[in-house]
Amino acid sequence: MINIQNLIKDFTLSKKQRKEMGDDYKNTKILRAVDGITFDCKPGRIFGLLGPNGAGKTTALRIIATMLKPTSGSISVCGFDSVTNGQDVRSKIGFMTGQTALYDRLTPTEMVKYIADLHGMDKTTFAKRKDHLFNILDMNSFADRRIARLSTGMKQKTSIARTIIHNPQVMVFDEPTSGLDVMTSRAIVNLIHSCRDEGKTVIFSTHRMGEVNQVCDDIAIIYKGRLFFNDTLDQFKSEMTQSTFEEEFIYRVGEA
Repeated sequence: MINIQNLIKDFTLSKKQRKEMGDDYKNTKILRAVDGITFDCKPGRIFGLLGPNGAGKTTALRIIATMLKPTSGSISVCGFDSVTNGQDVRSKIGFMTGQTALYDRLTPTEMVKYIADLHGMDKTTFAKRKDHLFNILDMNSFADRRIARLSTGMKQKTSIARTIIHNPQVMVFDEPTSGLDVMTSRAIVNLIHSCRDEGKTVIFSTHRMGEVNQVCDDIAIIYKGRLFFNDTLDQFKSEMTQSTFEEEFIYRVGEA
């Protein structure tokens, strides 16, 4: 269970950053990346955080995972406050982002074993969990190949397996299918569904609106740091006035 209340995150911009961002930001010293958002993520459901690149999705997820501190607001993960009980939160959460590097000299098996050891997993538990993940993600054919020799999709699968090898209660997937082929994307979506079926709390962020219907139970639309919808996918569908998810998104955010 994740509970977010009135979450705000501000970043101070340097002169160089303001110049690089263009004329619209030349007089902006504080950038509000997340602007008072509130939502809940429930066990046994997939919560989709949807929005274009730069909308505030990754910032919000990094705050949940204790990688950033909020400017204000509260975040509770499995009953633990993410600011005051960061270590407890980190033990309950698996956070997958494409910006986390892998060690090229290791194999996928060695990579996930290294993370399992950090979490204190015993050999039997690790072997069972590893076999489960490698089967779902179809990783056995390259399990002992050095990561430097893997394709983008293989590396993404390895990153996901590493993220959730310790079987966390909360799983956060930040753009997990971005840039991947259809077969790899399907394997990852199947894994996310299996996490939900195991009763995990799952957050899935994406800028690809077409994935929403395939993956999510509940959704929130974020744009320029603010939420424009927060309810079930079925409710979103019932309220749609446009023919596609993409068109409905554009309609809802309007001129914001």
